[in-house]
Amino acid sequence: MKGFFNQMFDYNFYCNKKIIEQCIAMETIPDKTIRLFSHILNAHHIWNSRIINIPSKYTIWQLHDIKEWEDIHYENQRNSFEITSNADDFEDRIDYESSEGRLFTNTLQDMLFHIINHSTQHRGQIAKDFRKKGLDPLILDYAIYKR
Repeated sequence: MKGFFNQMFDYNFYCNKKIIEQCIAMETIPDKTIRLFSHILNAHHIWNSRIINIPSKYTIWQLHDIKEWEDIHYENQRNSFEITSNADDFEDRIDYESSEGRLFTNTLQDMLFHIINHSTQHRGQIAKDFRKKGLDPLILDYAIYKR
């Protein structure tokens, strides 16, 4: 399971890094893209925080300047790898509080998979936003990444 999650977080890191690089090269980043990518970073941080049981530094829809994206992204990745490296049992159940203050319990495996899946969902929305603005989105398919 560690190997699987390390591969998935490598892929997630690669995709997000490509979006950061593309946005840095742009003169104007679409507002929706800024909102969605900030959300990707925030959610990843929040889920890591829930797993290691520390307070989150960010709120779910907090906006970040593009100059902060790389640092937040790197910290998220480092923390996720630390979590996967130190995990003894991915079926361990973790209690946490949602953004709305409700209590839930999920397995570590489910929480880690959610981080990856959630990021993929919003990268798809960013690609759609790019197309709507007449911009070419990146091709970030897993199969192409693995070639």
